[in-house]
Amino acid sequence: MKKQIVVALALLVSTFSFSQKDELKDAEKALRDNNFADAKAALKLAEPLMGSADEKMQAKYYFLKGQALYANGAGNNDDVNNAISNFNKVLEVEKASGKSKYTSEVETLKEKMLGDFLTQAQTDLKEKRYIKSSDGFNKAYRMSPKDTLYLYYAASTAVTGQDYQTSLKYYEELRDLGYNGVQTEYTAINKETNEEEQFPSEQLRDIAVRGGTHIAPKETKTDSKSAEIVKNIALIYISNGEDEKATEAIKEARAQNPDDVSLIISEANIALKLEDNARFKTLMEEATLKDPNNPSLRYNIGVMTMKEGQYEAARKSFNKALELDPTMRDAALNVSTTYIEEGNMLVEQMNNLGTSDADFKKYDELKAQKEEFFRMGAKVLEDFLVNNPNGSNDVFQQLNNIYLAIGEVDKAKKYKARIKE
Repeated sequence: MKKQIVVALALLVSTFSFSQKDELKDAEKALRDNNFADAKAALKLAEPLMGSADEKMQAKYYFLKGQALYANGAGNNDDVNNAISNFNKVLEVEKASGKSKYTSEVETLKEKMLGDFLTQAQTDLKEKRYIKSSDGFNKAYRMSPKDTLYLYYAASTAVTGQDYQTSLKYYEELRDLGYNGVQTEYTAINKETNEEEQFPSEQLRDIAVRGGTHIAPKETKTDSKSAEIVKNIALIYISNGEDEKATEAIKEARAQNPDDVSLIISEANIALKLEDNARFKTLMEEATLKDPNNPSLRYNIGVMTMKEGQYEAARKSFNKALELDPTMRDAALNVSTTYIEEGNMLVEQMNNLGTSDADFKKYDELKAQKEEFFRMGAKVLEDFLVNNPNGSNDVFQQLNNIYLAIGEVDKAKKYKARIKE
């Protein structure tokens, strides 16, 4: 009786094995005919039997399933991602078993897929199809996880395409991987053109130097992208209303890079969005200490100080920005505006005066002070035009308004005539 049971079980296992082989053969035939739907249907029938299949059968199943899902590049996003997963399983199974029947084919197919993904991603990027480009770079990364630069491109293009949730997922993955994007660039000077040229590798650069066509070989490291990644994570958190996560992301990044000015500025921008003006100003001042020759930092401090009504301090910041960048039109306009604001502050005092002789005298004094503030506001812009003669409509408009306000109509007309429609 026991022998009969053993034989029955053996027959049952044998039946499963034949069933697997038949369905895999059906899938192979369908793939040869590019009939991917039938191939997937046959593989679906074989799937429940894979748990008891040997490693050879499993490798074949995953290989066929990967091809069926990829469908020569016609598969949808989910199918392609699953195809990549199945091809990777082939490699895992054959590596564990010590056999490599399909490994070479899988590696070749993966290289082709990788090339296709990158080519399409680049095309989509060129055509400004940013979300499709991001998806292509993501597929390339899943195909070749060692090339984390592809994941960075996927995140960046998703941001450009305003798909912030997808970009957040990729950026968080990059952060968790510890990706910084630092690369070594190999350069040498072309003796014929006397220009520095970049080489794809150290070996090619050295060959050019030994060949005598280039001199002065140099190696430089690109800037780390860690700050950018954490900054974008934080800004997406802010846009999602997740203020605490944004703050924590910046704190973590600054702990690792305490002297990174861009991170200080990012934290300042978050403070500004949260309407924490005092914190914004403190951080911008900290950034200025680390980067004293940055006109944008000086300008932003001036903007915040002007909002607080501290006009003299604001002018100091704007004038420093102009000293560092004499073409900074907005800084010149804001210096002018601080004088106008101070002049306008006198109007309320003038309106509250009575009709006594002393009040009339005070009125004339305040009017003269107001006009003097307005003239100083005009002088700032006229000095700016000496170095920037082309000017701009907003500069000409402000000068027109100032001179109208103090009754110098001819000067007002002169600047109004320069306003371009």
